[in-house]
Amino acid sequence: MYSVKEIFFTIQGEGCNAGKYAVFCRFSGCNLWNGREQDRKKSICTFCDTDFIGTSGVNGGKFKNPKDLALKAISLWRGKQKPLIVLTGGEPLLQVNELLVKELHRVGFKIAIETNGTIICPDSIDWICVSPKFGSNLIQKKGEELKCVFPQDGFSLSEFLEYDFKHFLIQPMDGPLLKENWRVEQNKAGNTTYEKPAVLTIYRKDQEFSLDQVIPNIENSINEFDLVSYRSNFSYVDQ
Repeated sequence: MYSVKEIFFTIQGEGCNAGKYAVFCRFSGCNLWNGREQDRKKSICTFCDTDFIGTSGVNGGKFKNPKDLALKAISLWRGKQKPLIVLTGGEPLLQVNELLVKELHRVGFKIAIETNGTIICPDSIDWICVSPKFGSNLIQKKGEELKCVFPQDGFSLSEFLEYDFKHFLIQPMDGPLLKENWRVEQNKAGNTTYEKPAVLTIYRKDQEFSLDQVIPNIENSINEFDLVSYRSNFSYVDQ
């Protein structure tokens, strides 16, 4: 049985797959916050802005087996490229298992997952994005993307560069300080201030990169990283 909050067809707006069509499948439940406002402050994750309680969202419900869920998801696909599904939550790995991964592959999906990294992902998932939360036990230390929401007091961001990820990203935290968290100033190039970039991507010095702009000087909360690349906008990508 799979408890799903919602399933919908959209365009991915974050990370390295930004601009691509995707079916989002949001699973109910999380192991770092129960989703209730009265319990937020005493939870490990205190800044989540997502409703993952119950099964009342669009196309949400209880799915008895992997086949039923996979068929529902693929029925929503409207893109021209190979179908992409993003498994998210909450924490999707509380429910996602090898049987579901196999069935999603069988109906034609490339599978991406967005996880807090406290549960090991099946190796057969095609794209693993980990978003670590301070105070949790991070055990998924390899994948395609490590995306750190900042600022999070207590994190030494440089420690993540030792993990086995292809891309390292930082995402300014939403909430009342969103505008302050987005502010990144360009060094020695007109002092231009960017209020809301789409994504900040961090690379090790030995990695290749080809994004629009490199900002060599950024605020103290993220200056432990070697390089920061900045994309102000992204376009729809059908590939």
